[in-house]
Amino acid sequence: MARFVFSLEAVLRHRKHLEQEAQRDLSKLQAQMVELQSAMAELEKSVKAGMNDLRENRLLGELNIAFLTGHRRYMLVVQRQAMTLGQKMTLLQRQIEEAQKQLVAAAQQRQIMEKLRDRQKQRWMAEQDRKQLAELDDVSMRIAAWKVLGAEQNPYRTEVDLADDNMERLT
Repeated sequence: MARFVFSLEAVLRHRKHLEQEAQRDLSKLQAQMVELQSAMAELEKSVKAGMNDLRENRLLGELNIAFLTGHRRYMLVVQRQAMTLGQKMTLLQRQIEEAQKQLVAAAQQRQIMEKLRDRQKQRWMAEQDRKQLAELDDVSMRIAAWKVLGAEQNPYRTEVDLADDNMERLT
């Protein structure tokens, strides 16, 4: 039985590879985003803990101005870090969106090739069915002609068939 061979199989493999590469790139960017979000959550946790400590322990009784000044500086540093993280997250979000677009485009290109392969395979299968039907028709015609014309007069019989018949008569 004949086997279907897709002539653009190498192109399809390449497009699958490009799609996988785009998936890897997107997952790397998403992992970076998770890291930044974790860092931002840690900063927020640190700020809340510092503010709670200030309210509960440092604002009672005698006020320590040096501590309050140092705490204010610490809060400004943390705020700058949060702004920097926010900017990085915004930039990374844009990169993630671009990577998602590239992944969608790569998936579409792969799907186009798969649809082409499927259509070509269907055409090939239809051609194989047509050839098989033509062979069956030919065999049917030969059998019918042999029955109608008789064994000796059958024009489809080969010399080997006739020799076999002559050998059978001699035995």
